[in-house]
Amino acid sequence: MKTQTTKARGAKVNRFDLSIRAAGKADAAALARLMGELGYPTRTAEMEMRLDTILNAPEYRTFVAVSGREVCGMIGTGCFYTHEHNSPSGRIIALVVSEAMRGRGVGRELIRAAEADFVARNITRIALNTRFERKEAHQFYERLGYTKNGFRLVKNLEGLAD
Repeated sequence: MKTQTTKARGAKVNRFDLSIRAAGKADAAALARLMGELGYPTRTAEMEMRLDTILNAPEYRTFVAVSGREVCGMIGTGCFYTHEHNSPSGRIIALVVSEAMRGRGVGRELIRAAEADFVARNITRIALNTRFERKEAHQFYERLGYTKNGFRLVKNLEGLAD
């Protein structure tokens, strides 16, 4: 997929080749770096361990954005059944674009790829979480048609390994 953006945060036109593909275990170092940029410091070995599980679970998908043969973004998704709905739901678990590539449409293309994959799996309801302080992320998702509909509460249980 070739992508061209018209404006990057008010800057002049930026043109670049961008492809979206399924992630593989060879992407572990790049994904670990991106998780660090998202605020979750991760070693390559940790990401390899996570990918061992995620890449082998059919309900999960991981896509990477590649520009100039370098991974510059990722999106991780999952699907699941709920007690509230008859059909499965989708969840965007993680979305991050490298700081150097933000504002160029990479996130939008990753969302587009994830949504196309959800539709191909007959999933039409998608949810995601984002931290309160990530105001730009909230605006980004709202521009793409996502709406706020609740709060997420979190509790870490003692004695369980991460």
